[in-house]
Order: sequence, then C-alpha cells, then structure tokens
Amino acid sequence: MEKVERAPGKIAVSTLLLLKPRIILSVAFTGFAGIVLAYKGIPPFDLIFYCILSLLLSAGGAAILNNILDKQVDILMKRLEKRVEAMQVVGERLALVIALLFIFISLFISFYFINIVNGILIIAAILSYTLLYTLYLKRSSPYGTILGGIPGALPVLIGYSAVKPELGISGLILFIFMMLWQPPHFWALAQMYRDDYRKAGVPVMPVAFGTKYTNIIMLLYSLSLFPLSLSLWFLGYSSAFYAIVAIIFGIYFQYVIIKCVLKNSGYRKAFGVSIIYMLAIMVSLVVDISLTSA
Repeated sequence: MEKVERAPGKIAVSTLLLLKPRIILSVAFTGFAGIVLAYKGIPPFDLIFYCILSLLLSAGGAAILNNILDKQVDILMKRLEKRVEAMQVVGERLALVIALLFIFISLFISFYFINIVNGILIIAAILSYTLLYTLYLKRSSPYGTILGGIPGALPVLIGYSAVKPELGISGLILFIFMMLWQPPHFWALAQMYRDDYRKAGVPVMPVAFGTKYTNIIMLLYSLSLFPLSLSLWFLGYSSAFYAIVAIIFGIYFQYVIIKCVLKNSGYRKAFGVSIIYMLAIMVSLVVDISLTSA
C-alpha cells in the first residue's frame, strides 16, 4: 500500500475537505434565515455570531463523523475519491478527535450562550445525521432520503429557536420546505451517480426502483415546493417582493425538473438549479424581512 503523505499543511487541507464546506455553509445560511424569520429583522450581532458559530461547528463535526462511519462505502464510489484520500491523510483517530471537539464546543456555545431548546435541536441534528441516516436509513431503504432530510432541515429551526425557543408556524413552514426540497435535490444526484451507488451497495431510489419511478416521485416532491414557499406570503410572514422572487425561481425550477423528467436526462443541471432555487428562497426571505422591518 502506497504511503500517504501527512504533512501539517496537507492534513489541514484534507480536514477542510472532510468538513464538507459547501454543505456546512448552506447549513449556516439556512440557520441565518431562521434567525431573521423569528426576529422579524436582523437581530443583535452576538446572537447571530453564537448561533452561526455553533451551527458551523456542529455541522462540521457531524460531517467528519459521517466520513468516518461511511468510509467503507465511500471507498467504493469513484466520485468520492478525494474524500477517501483526505480521510487517509488525516487519519481516522485524528478525524474523530476533531469531530468530537467541534461538537463539544458547539454544544457548549449553544447551551451556555443561547438556550436549552437550541442545544437540544443541535443534538437532534447531529444524531439524526450520523446515526439515523448514515448508519440506518441510507443503508436500509430507498426511502431513507425522505426522513434523511431531517438533519438538513433542522438548521432552520435551530436558527429560529435562538430567537424564539417556543418555535412558531413560520419556522415550521420553512422547516417543512427544506424537508421537501432535499429529496428531489438528492434524487437528481442519485440519478447522476446511480452506478456508483449500485457498486457501493447503497439502495438509493434509482438503484432500487429505476429511473422512471424516481423521476415521477422527484417531480411530485418538486411540485409541492411551489405552494409551500408561497404560504409564507399568504400567511403574512413576508411581502410581495418575496412572493415575486419565489414565483420566478419556482417556475424556473419546475421547468428544469419537468424537462429533466420528460427527457430522462439533465440531472446535473437539475441538481444545480435546485441549489439556486433554495438559496433564492432563503436570500429573498432574509432581504424581504430585513427591508420591511427597517
């Protein structure tokens, strides 16, 4: 076996890769949207700082744990070659220490500087990602992605709870939106890499039921997002500005998904557009609430 170079610089770069930076930045931003939604404006800086820092650390720690738990699966998937190499560079023991340290600091910040509900929700996000999804749902059922959306949706409520521990309808709507957004987003990825998942023995939807069935359920989930996104406007939590943005990006998203389903191709574009759509909803909501509260 070829010896792996473990210079400090390379370990640092590899650790960053194991943290899944794009995902944890998304987690932080959806958490920020939850904060703004609950506060109905931009709250004091210290609240934002503690909540976002806690989210980043917990998401990063959970991401590293996911890499450790999934190492035998990842090694069989070509698209994850860099992640596998990064784990070899960092080493499983050091990776575990970093993950637990991040999680411990995150929970300390949450329980000490924010509130108990916030801390409990962070624990729920970590456990639902590492234990419920990674060790059980992902390996046991093609429908695991549906409940597997819980840890990805909880950051909205984590941010919301930093302001309002009792939570509220607007926060729950945004949480459900994220829950429903994640399955079609992931199924587009699974369609792109179904051979990788088949080789690794992961029963994702395209592997278990085929492309056509996956396309149908992906379309149904995507269609549910449009009215749900507009419910924040219907119920008075946002203004017409948000509604217009949600309609424009929602129509474009639906167009791309429908075209993808009918042609049974273009999954990479669908995956990318789904990210743009989610970010557009979050950004427009933050901007809308910030402007109307000014």
